[in-house]
Amino acid sequence: MRYMVEDRKYHFKYAFDTETGAYIRTGILDENGKDTGIDPFQGTFPHLIDVGIMGHCIHGKTGLCAKAGIECYQNGMYQEESNMSVEDFCQVAKQCEGKTNQLALGGRGDPDQHEAFAELLEISRAHHLVPNFTTSGYGMTENIAKLCKKYCGAVAVSWYRSSYTLNAIKMLLDAGVKTNIHYVLGKNSIDEAIERLGHDDFPSGINAVIFLLHKPVGQGMISNVLSPEEPKLSLFFAQMEKRHNFLLGMDSCLVPGAINFCKKINMASLDTCEGGRFSCYISSDMRMTPCSFDQKMKYAVSLRKHTIAEAWESLPFQRFRNHLSNSCPNCSKRTLCMGGCPLKPQIVLCSREEKKNLEQ
Repeated sequence: MRYMVEDRKYHFKYAFDTETGAYIRTGILDENGKDTGIDPFQGTFPHLIDVGIMGHCIHGKTGLCAKAGIECYQNGMYQEESNMSVEDFCQVAKQCEGKTNQLALGGRGDPDQHEAFAELLEISRAHHLVPNFTTSGYGMTENIAKLCKKYCGAVAVSWYRSSYTLNAIKMLLDAGVKTNIHYVLGKNSIDEAIERLGHDDFPSGINAVIFLLHKPVGQGMISNVLSPEEPKLSLFFAQMEKRHNFLLGMDSCLVPGAINFCKKINMASLDTCEGGRFSCYISSDMRMTPCSFDQKMKYAVSLRKHTIAEAWESLPFQRFRNHLSNSCPNCSKRTLCMGGCPLKPQIVLCSREEKKNLEQ
């Protein structure tokens, strides 16, 4: 099923395919319905929601992430809460039908280990929502892979540099699932990233490698944060501009780096931080924030008391958006990156004099 939705408040249209997850939106439309080419700042409802169905990590006590060089931003080693209930997930899905395209299932642990994982996938599809998720791959089975093929748009396996990483990728590919690799990029991993990209050294058959910028959130250490003065960044982004045997992507946190280091990338293909503008996060205990990295719940709104639409229009969400709409007013690249991350300005890969994005 394909949806075409008109956002009358912000004067643009967006379309998505509930089978593939394909999504596109226009620029702001003028009074004659002509696309002006100017990107809308936000939508009247989130187009993508990161749903934290996992309240705890079954691998947390084993140090699985730490052994793989991943510092869990959800603090999975120390926080144990109940997973999201089926009833709560149903409420989210019902409110999103016809307005939201994708549900990115996540939270504090591997989503495929949720006790009602299959049911949550079924509920998503019943409400014409495309479920996707990221997993360590540690608990992946052939049965789970078959569920992914039936219900998911794509599945990402975190690059944990282990046999179970490769086994999970193989099981998903064998099941015919569009499979990506999520690679956390920090000081401790940028050398490997440059080396692997230089030799196309990732498993054959994957769809894409998506690079996620390391953030000092949860167990993420500030010492692992890449500085915009890091000379290796130019080598990394040079590889990003080359052709590879797989697609390449990056999270919005890396976009300021692409703007400052890349010369060949079509900047129109990049989206800066969409938190509170086109996406949001819902925790397992039904608190909604503009971004999953708001682990202190500074901008959280309870969905026990409010609807998703009400939370979207709330004062905390507007405060978050204000960072993006007011940052770096004198920079010629302002419309491309909007100052980068409102939560952790120290991760923004920009050293321009015009940079001004203070955490409040």
